[in-house]
Amino acid sequence: MTFDEVLADLQAQARTTKHAETGLWVAAQLRSRIEAGLLKPGSKLAEEALREALGVSRNTLREAFTALHAEHIVTRIPNRGVFVAHPTADDIREIYRVRRFLEPAAVLWSGETSIEPLPAIIKAARAAAAEGDIPGMAGANQHFHRAIVDRAGSERLNSLMDQVLAEMRLVFHSMAANPAFHEPYVEDNAHIVELLEAGDKAAAADFLATYLDRAEAQLLDAVGR
Repeated sequence: MTFDEVLADLQAQARTTKHAETGLWVAAQLRSRIEAGLLKPGSKLAEEALREALGVSRNTLREAFTALHAEHIVTRIPNRGVFVAHPTADDIREIYRVRRFLEPAAVLWSGETSIEPLPAIIKAARAAAAEGDIPGMAGANQHFHRAIVDRAGSERLNSLMDQVLAEMRLVFHSMAANPAFHEPYVEDNAHIVELLEAGDKAAAADFLATYLDRAEAQLLDAVGR
């Protein structure tokens, strides 16, 4: 999707959604597009075009940029503007530090007994893997980890996970052409579902923590190369 197409999408959203035209609302709109992979690392966020598409003031848009900058999702370059961030090795380490605290705990301590919608996500991921659809596998993986945290039933944790997933989408661009990175995690996620179905939350949490370590190492190696 081109930046102009993203602008059209944002404009349609602004027309159909009742909102207070706050910086937080604008930040959420941009974050969701970044998380979906519609805005890639290095993309310039043209201020005037975004302001007009969203129907917000310059101050409101800059408030949104400030929030996203604090989340390491965008970066400001003096005299050039605001750009979607390129995560560094230090960013990856910090993302996975947060994930290791957040996701295994959500698996272990969640009071949720139903495993929905996890099986449907695994089905979609396997279909994407069979077709060699890397964006499909990456997207299903994002949905899976969001659903894992959602099981905790916490609005604050879900909000934190939205930030993490937006950064993760930017990180995944470094593996955009490598199905060998994404495919193993399809079945790893399926194994977590199997453990949850068996009622073994402790084993599921331990397995997830180990696989997060492996993913971090692979991504750091890719960035280093």
